[in-house]
Amino acid sequence: MNLLKNFRFTVRSIMSVCIVFAVSACATSPEGRSQLKLLPDEQIDSMGVQSFEQIKQDTPETKNENMRAYVQCIANAIIPQLDEDNNPAMWEVRVFADDQANAFALPGNKIGVYEGLFKYAVNQHQVAAVMGHELAHVIAQHGNERVSDQLAAQAGMAIAAIALGTSDTSEDNKALILAGLGLGVQYGVILPFSRTHESEADLIGLELMASSGFDPVESVALWQNMSSAGAQPPEFLSTHPSSATRIKDLNARMSRALETYGKARAQNRKPNCQL
Repeated sequence: MNLLKNFRFTVRSIMSVCIVFAVSACATSPEGRSQLKLLPDEQIDSMGVQSFEQIKQDTPETKNENMRAYVQCIANAIIPQLDEDNNPAMWEVRVFADDQANAFALPGNKIGVYEGLFKYAVNQHQVAAVMGHELAHVIAQHGNERVSDQLAAQAGMAIAAIALGTSDTSEDNKALILAGLGLGVQYGVILPFSRTHESEADLIGLELMASSGFDPVESVALWQNMSSAGAQPPEFLSTHPSSATRIKDLNARMSRALETYGKARAQNRKPNCQL
């Protein structure tokens, strides 16, 4: 009974901390979802710039000039559609000589693409789907939200440890409760938020690529290609939705994206980036 009582107390403590954070730093994502953002934009931008510099030190850039020009061409088409920082000259775009099928965008106006992405993103539209998705993370300030979620979780865990330290619970049971709380935070809060971020970025990125004149239907083809890359972990243990989930969500938003795409093409946004 004491174990259960103390567990309930620690959970209430974490919930109290989260409520305080939520009241003091409430924001709304472009998709209308409530967000926790504790850090100023300038600090997040600085963290993004520092991370990018570290990546450049650790990973060589491609020597393929055609690949660099290809990625820059796609970036130059997408960036003007951003609400802020929409001058391509404000962004640093790099292609890294690494075989992983990935790309990223960071606060502080940084974009990175890995050579391995082109095994699965086989045309400009599919590359634009990935880059639009990554830029969507920046637009929606997911970086700030993720850091804030971690800070809130750490604060709650610290309170739990203090509360357990003053209880008469055995040391083994204290460790068990803390381990359980850690798993609860990881799988109950942090990973689902991460999947929420990914799903949100898919939809924002879909609209962004369409408004840039890239065919949004190709986003579905991209994830079909990605799903051929190998087995995925169960969705509830992954920071990313399954390919099937992503394809379903993209198709549900496709009619809206196609309307945006038609308007972009009518306004002569017709990128022609070729590798």
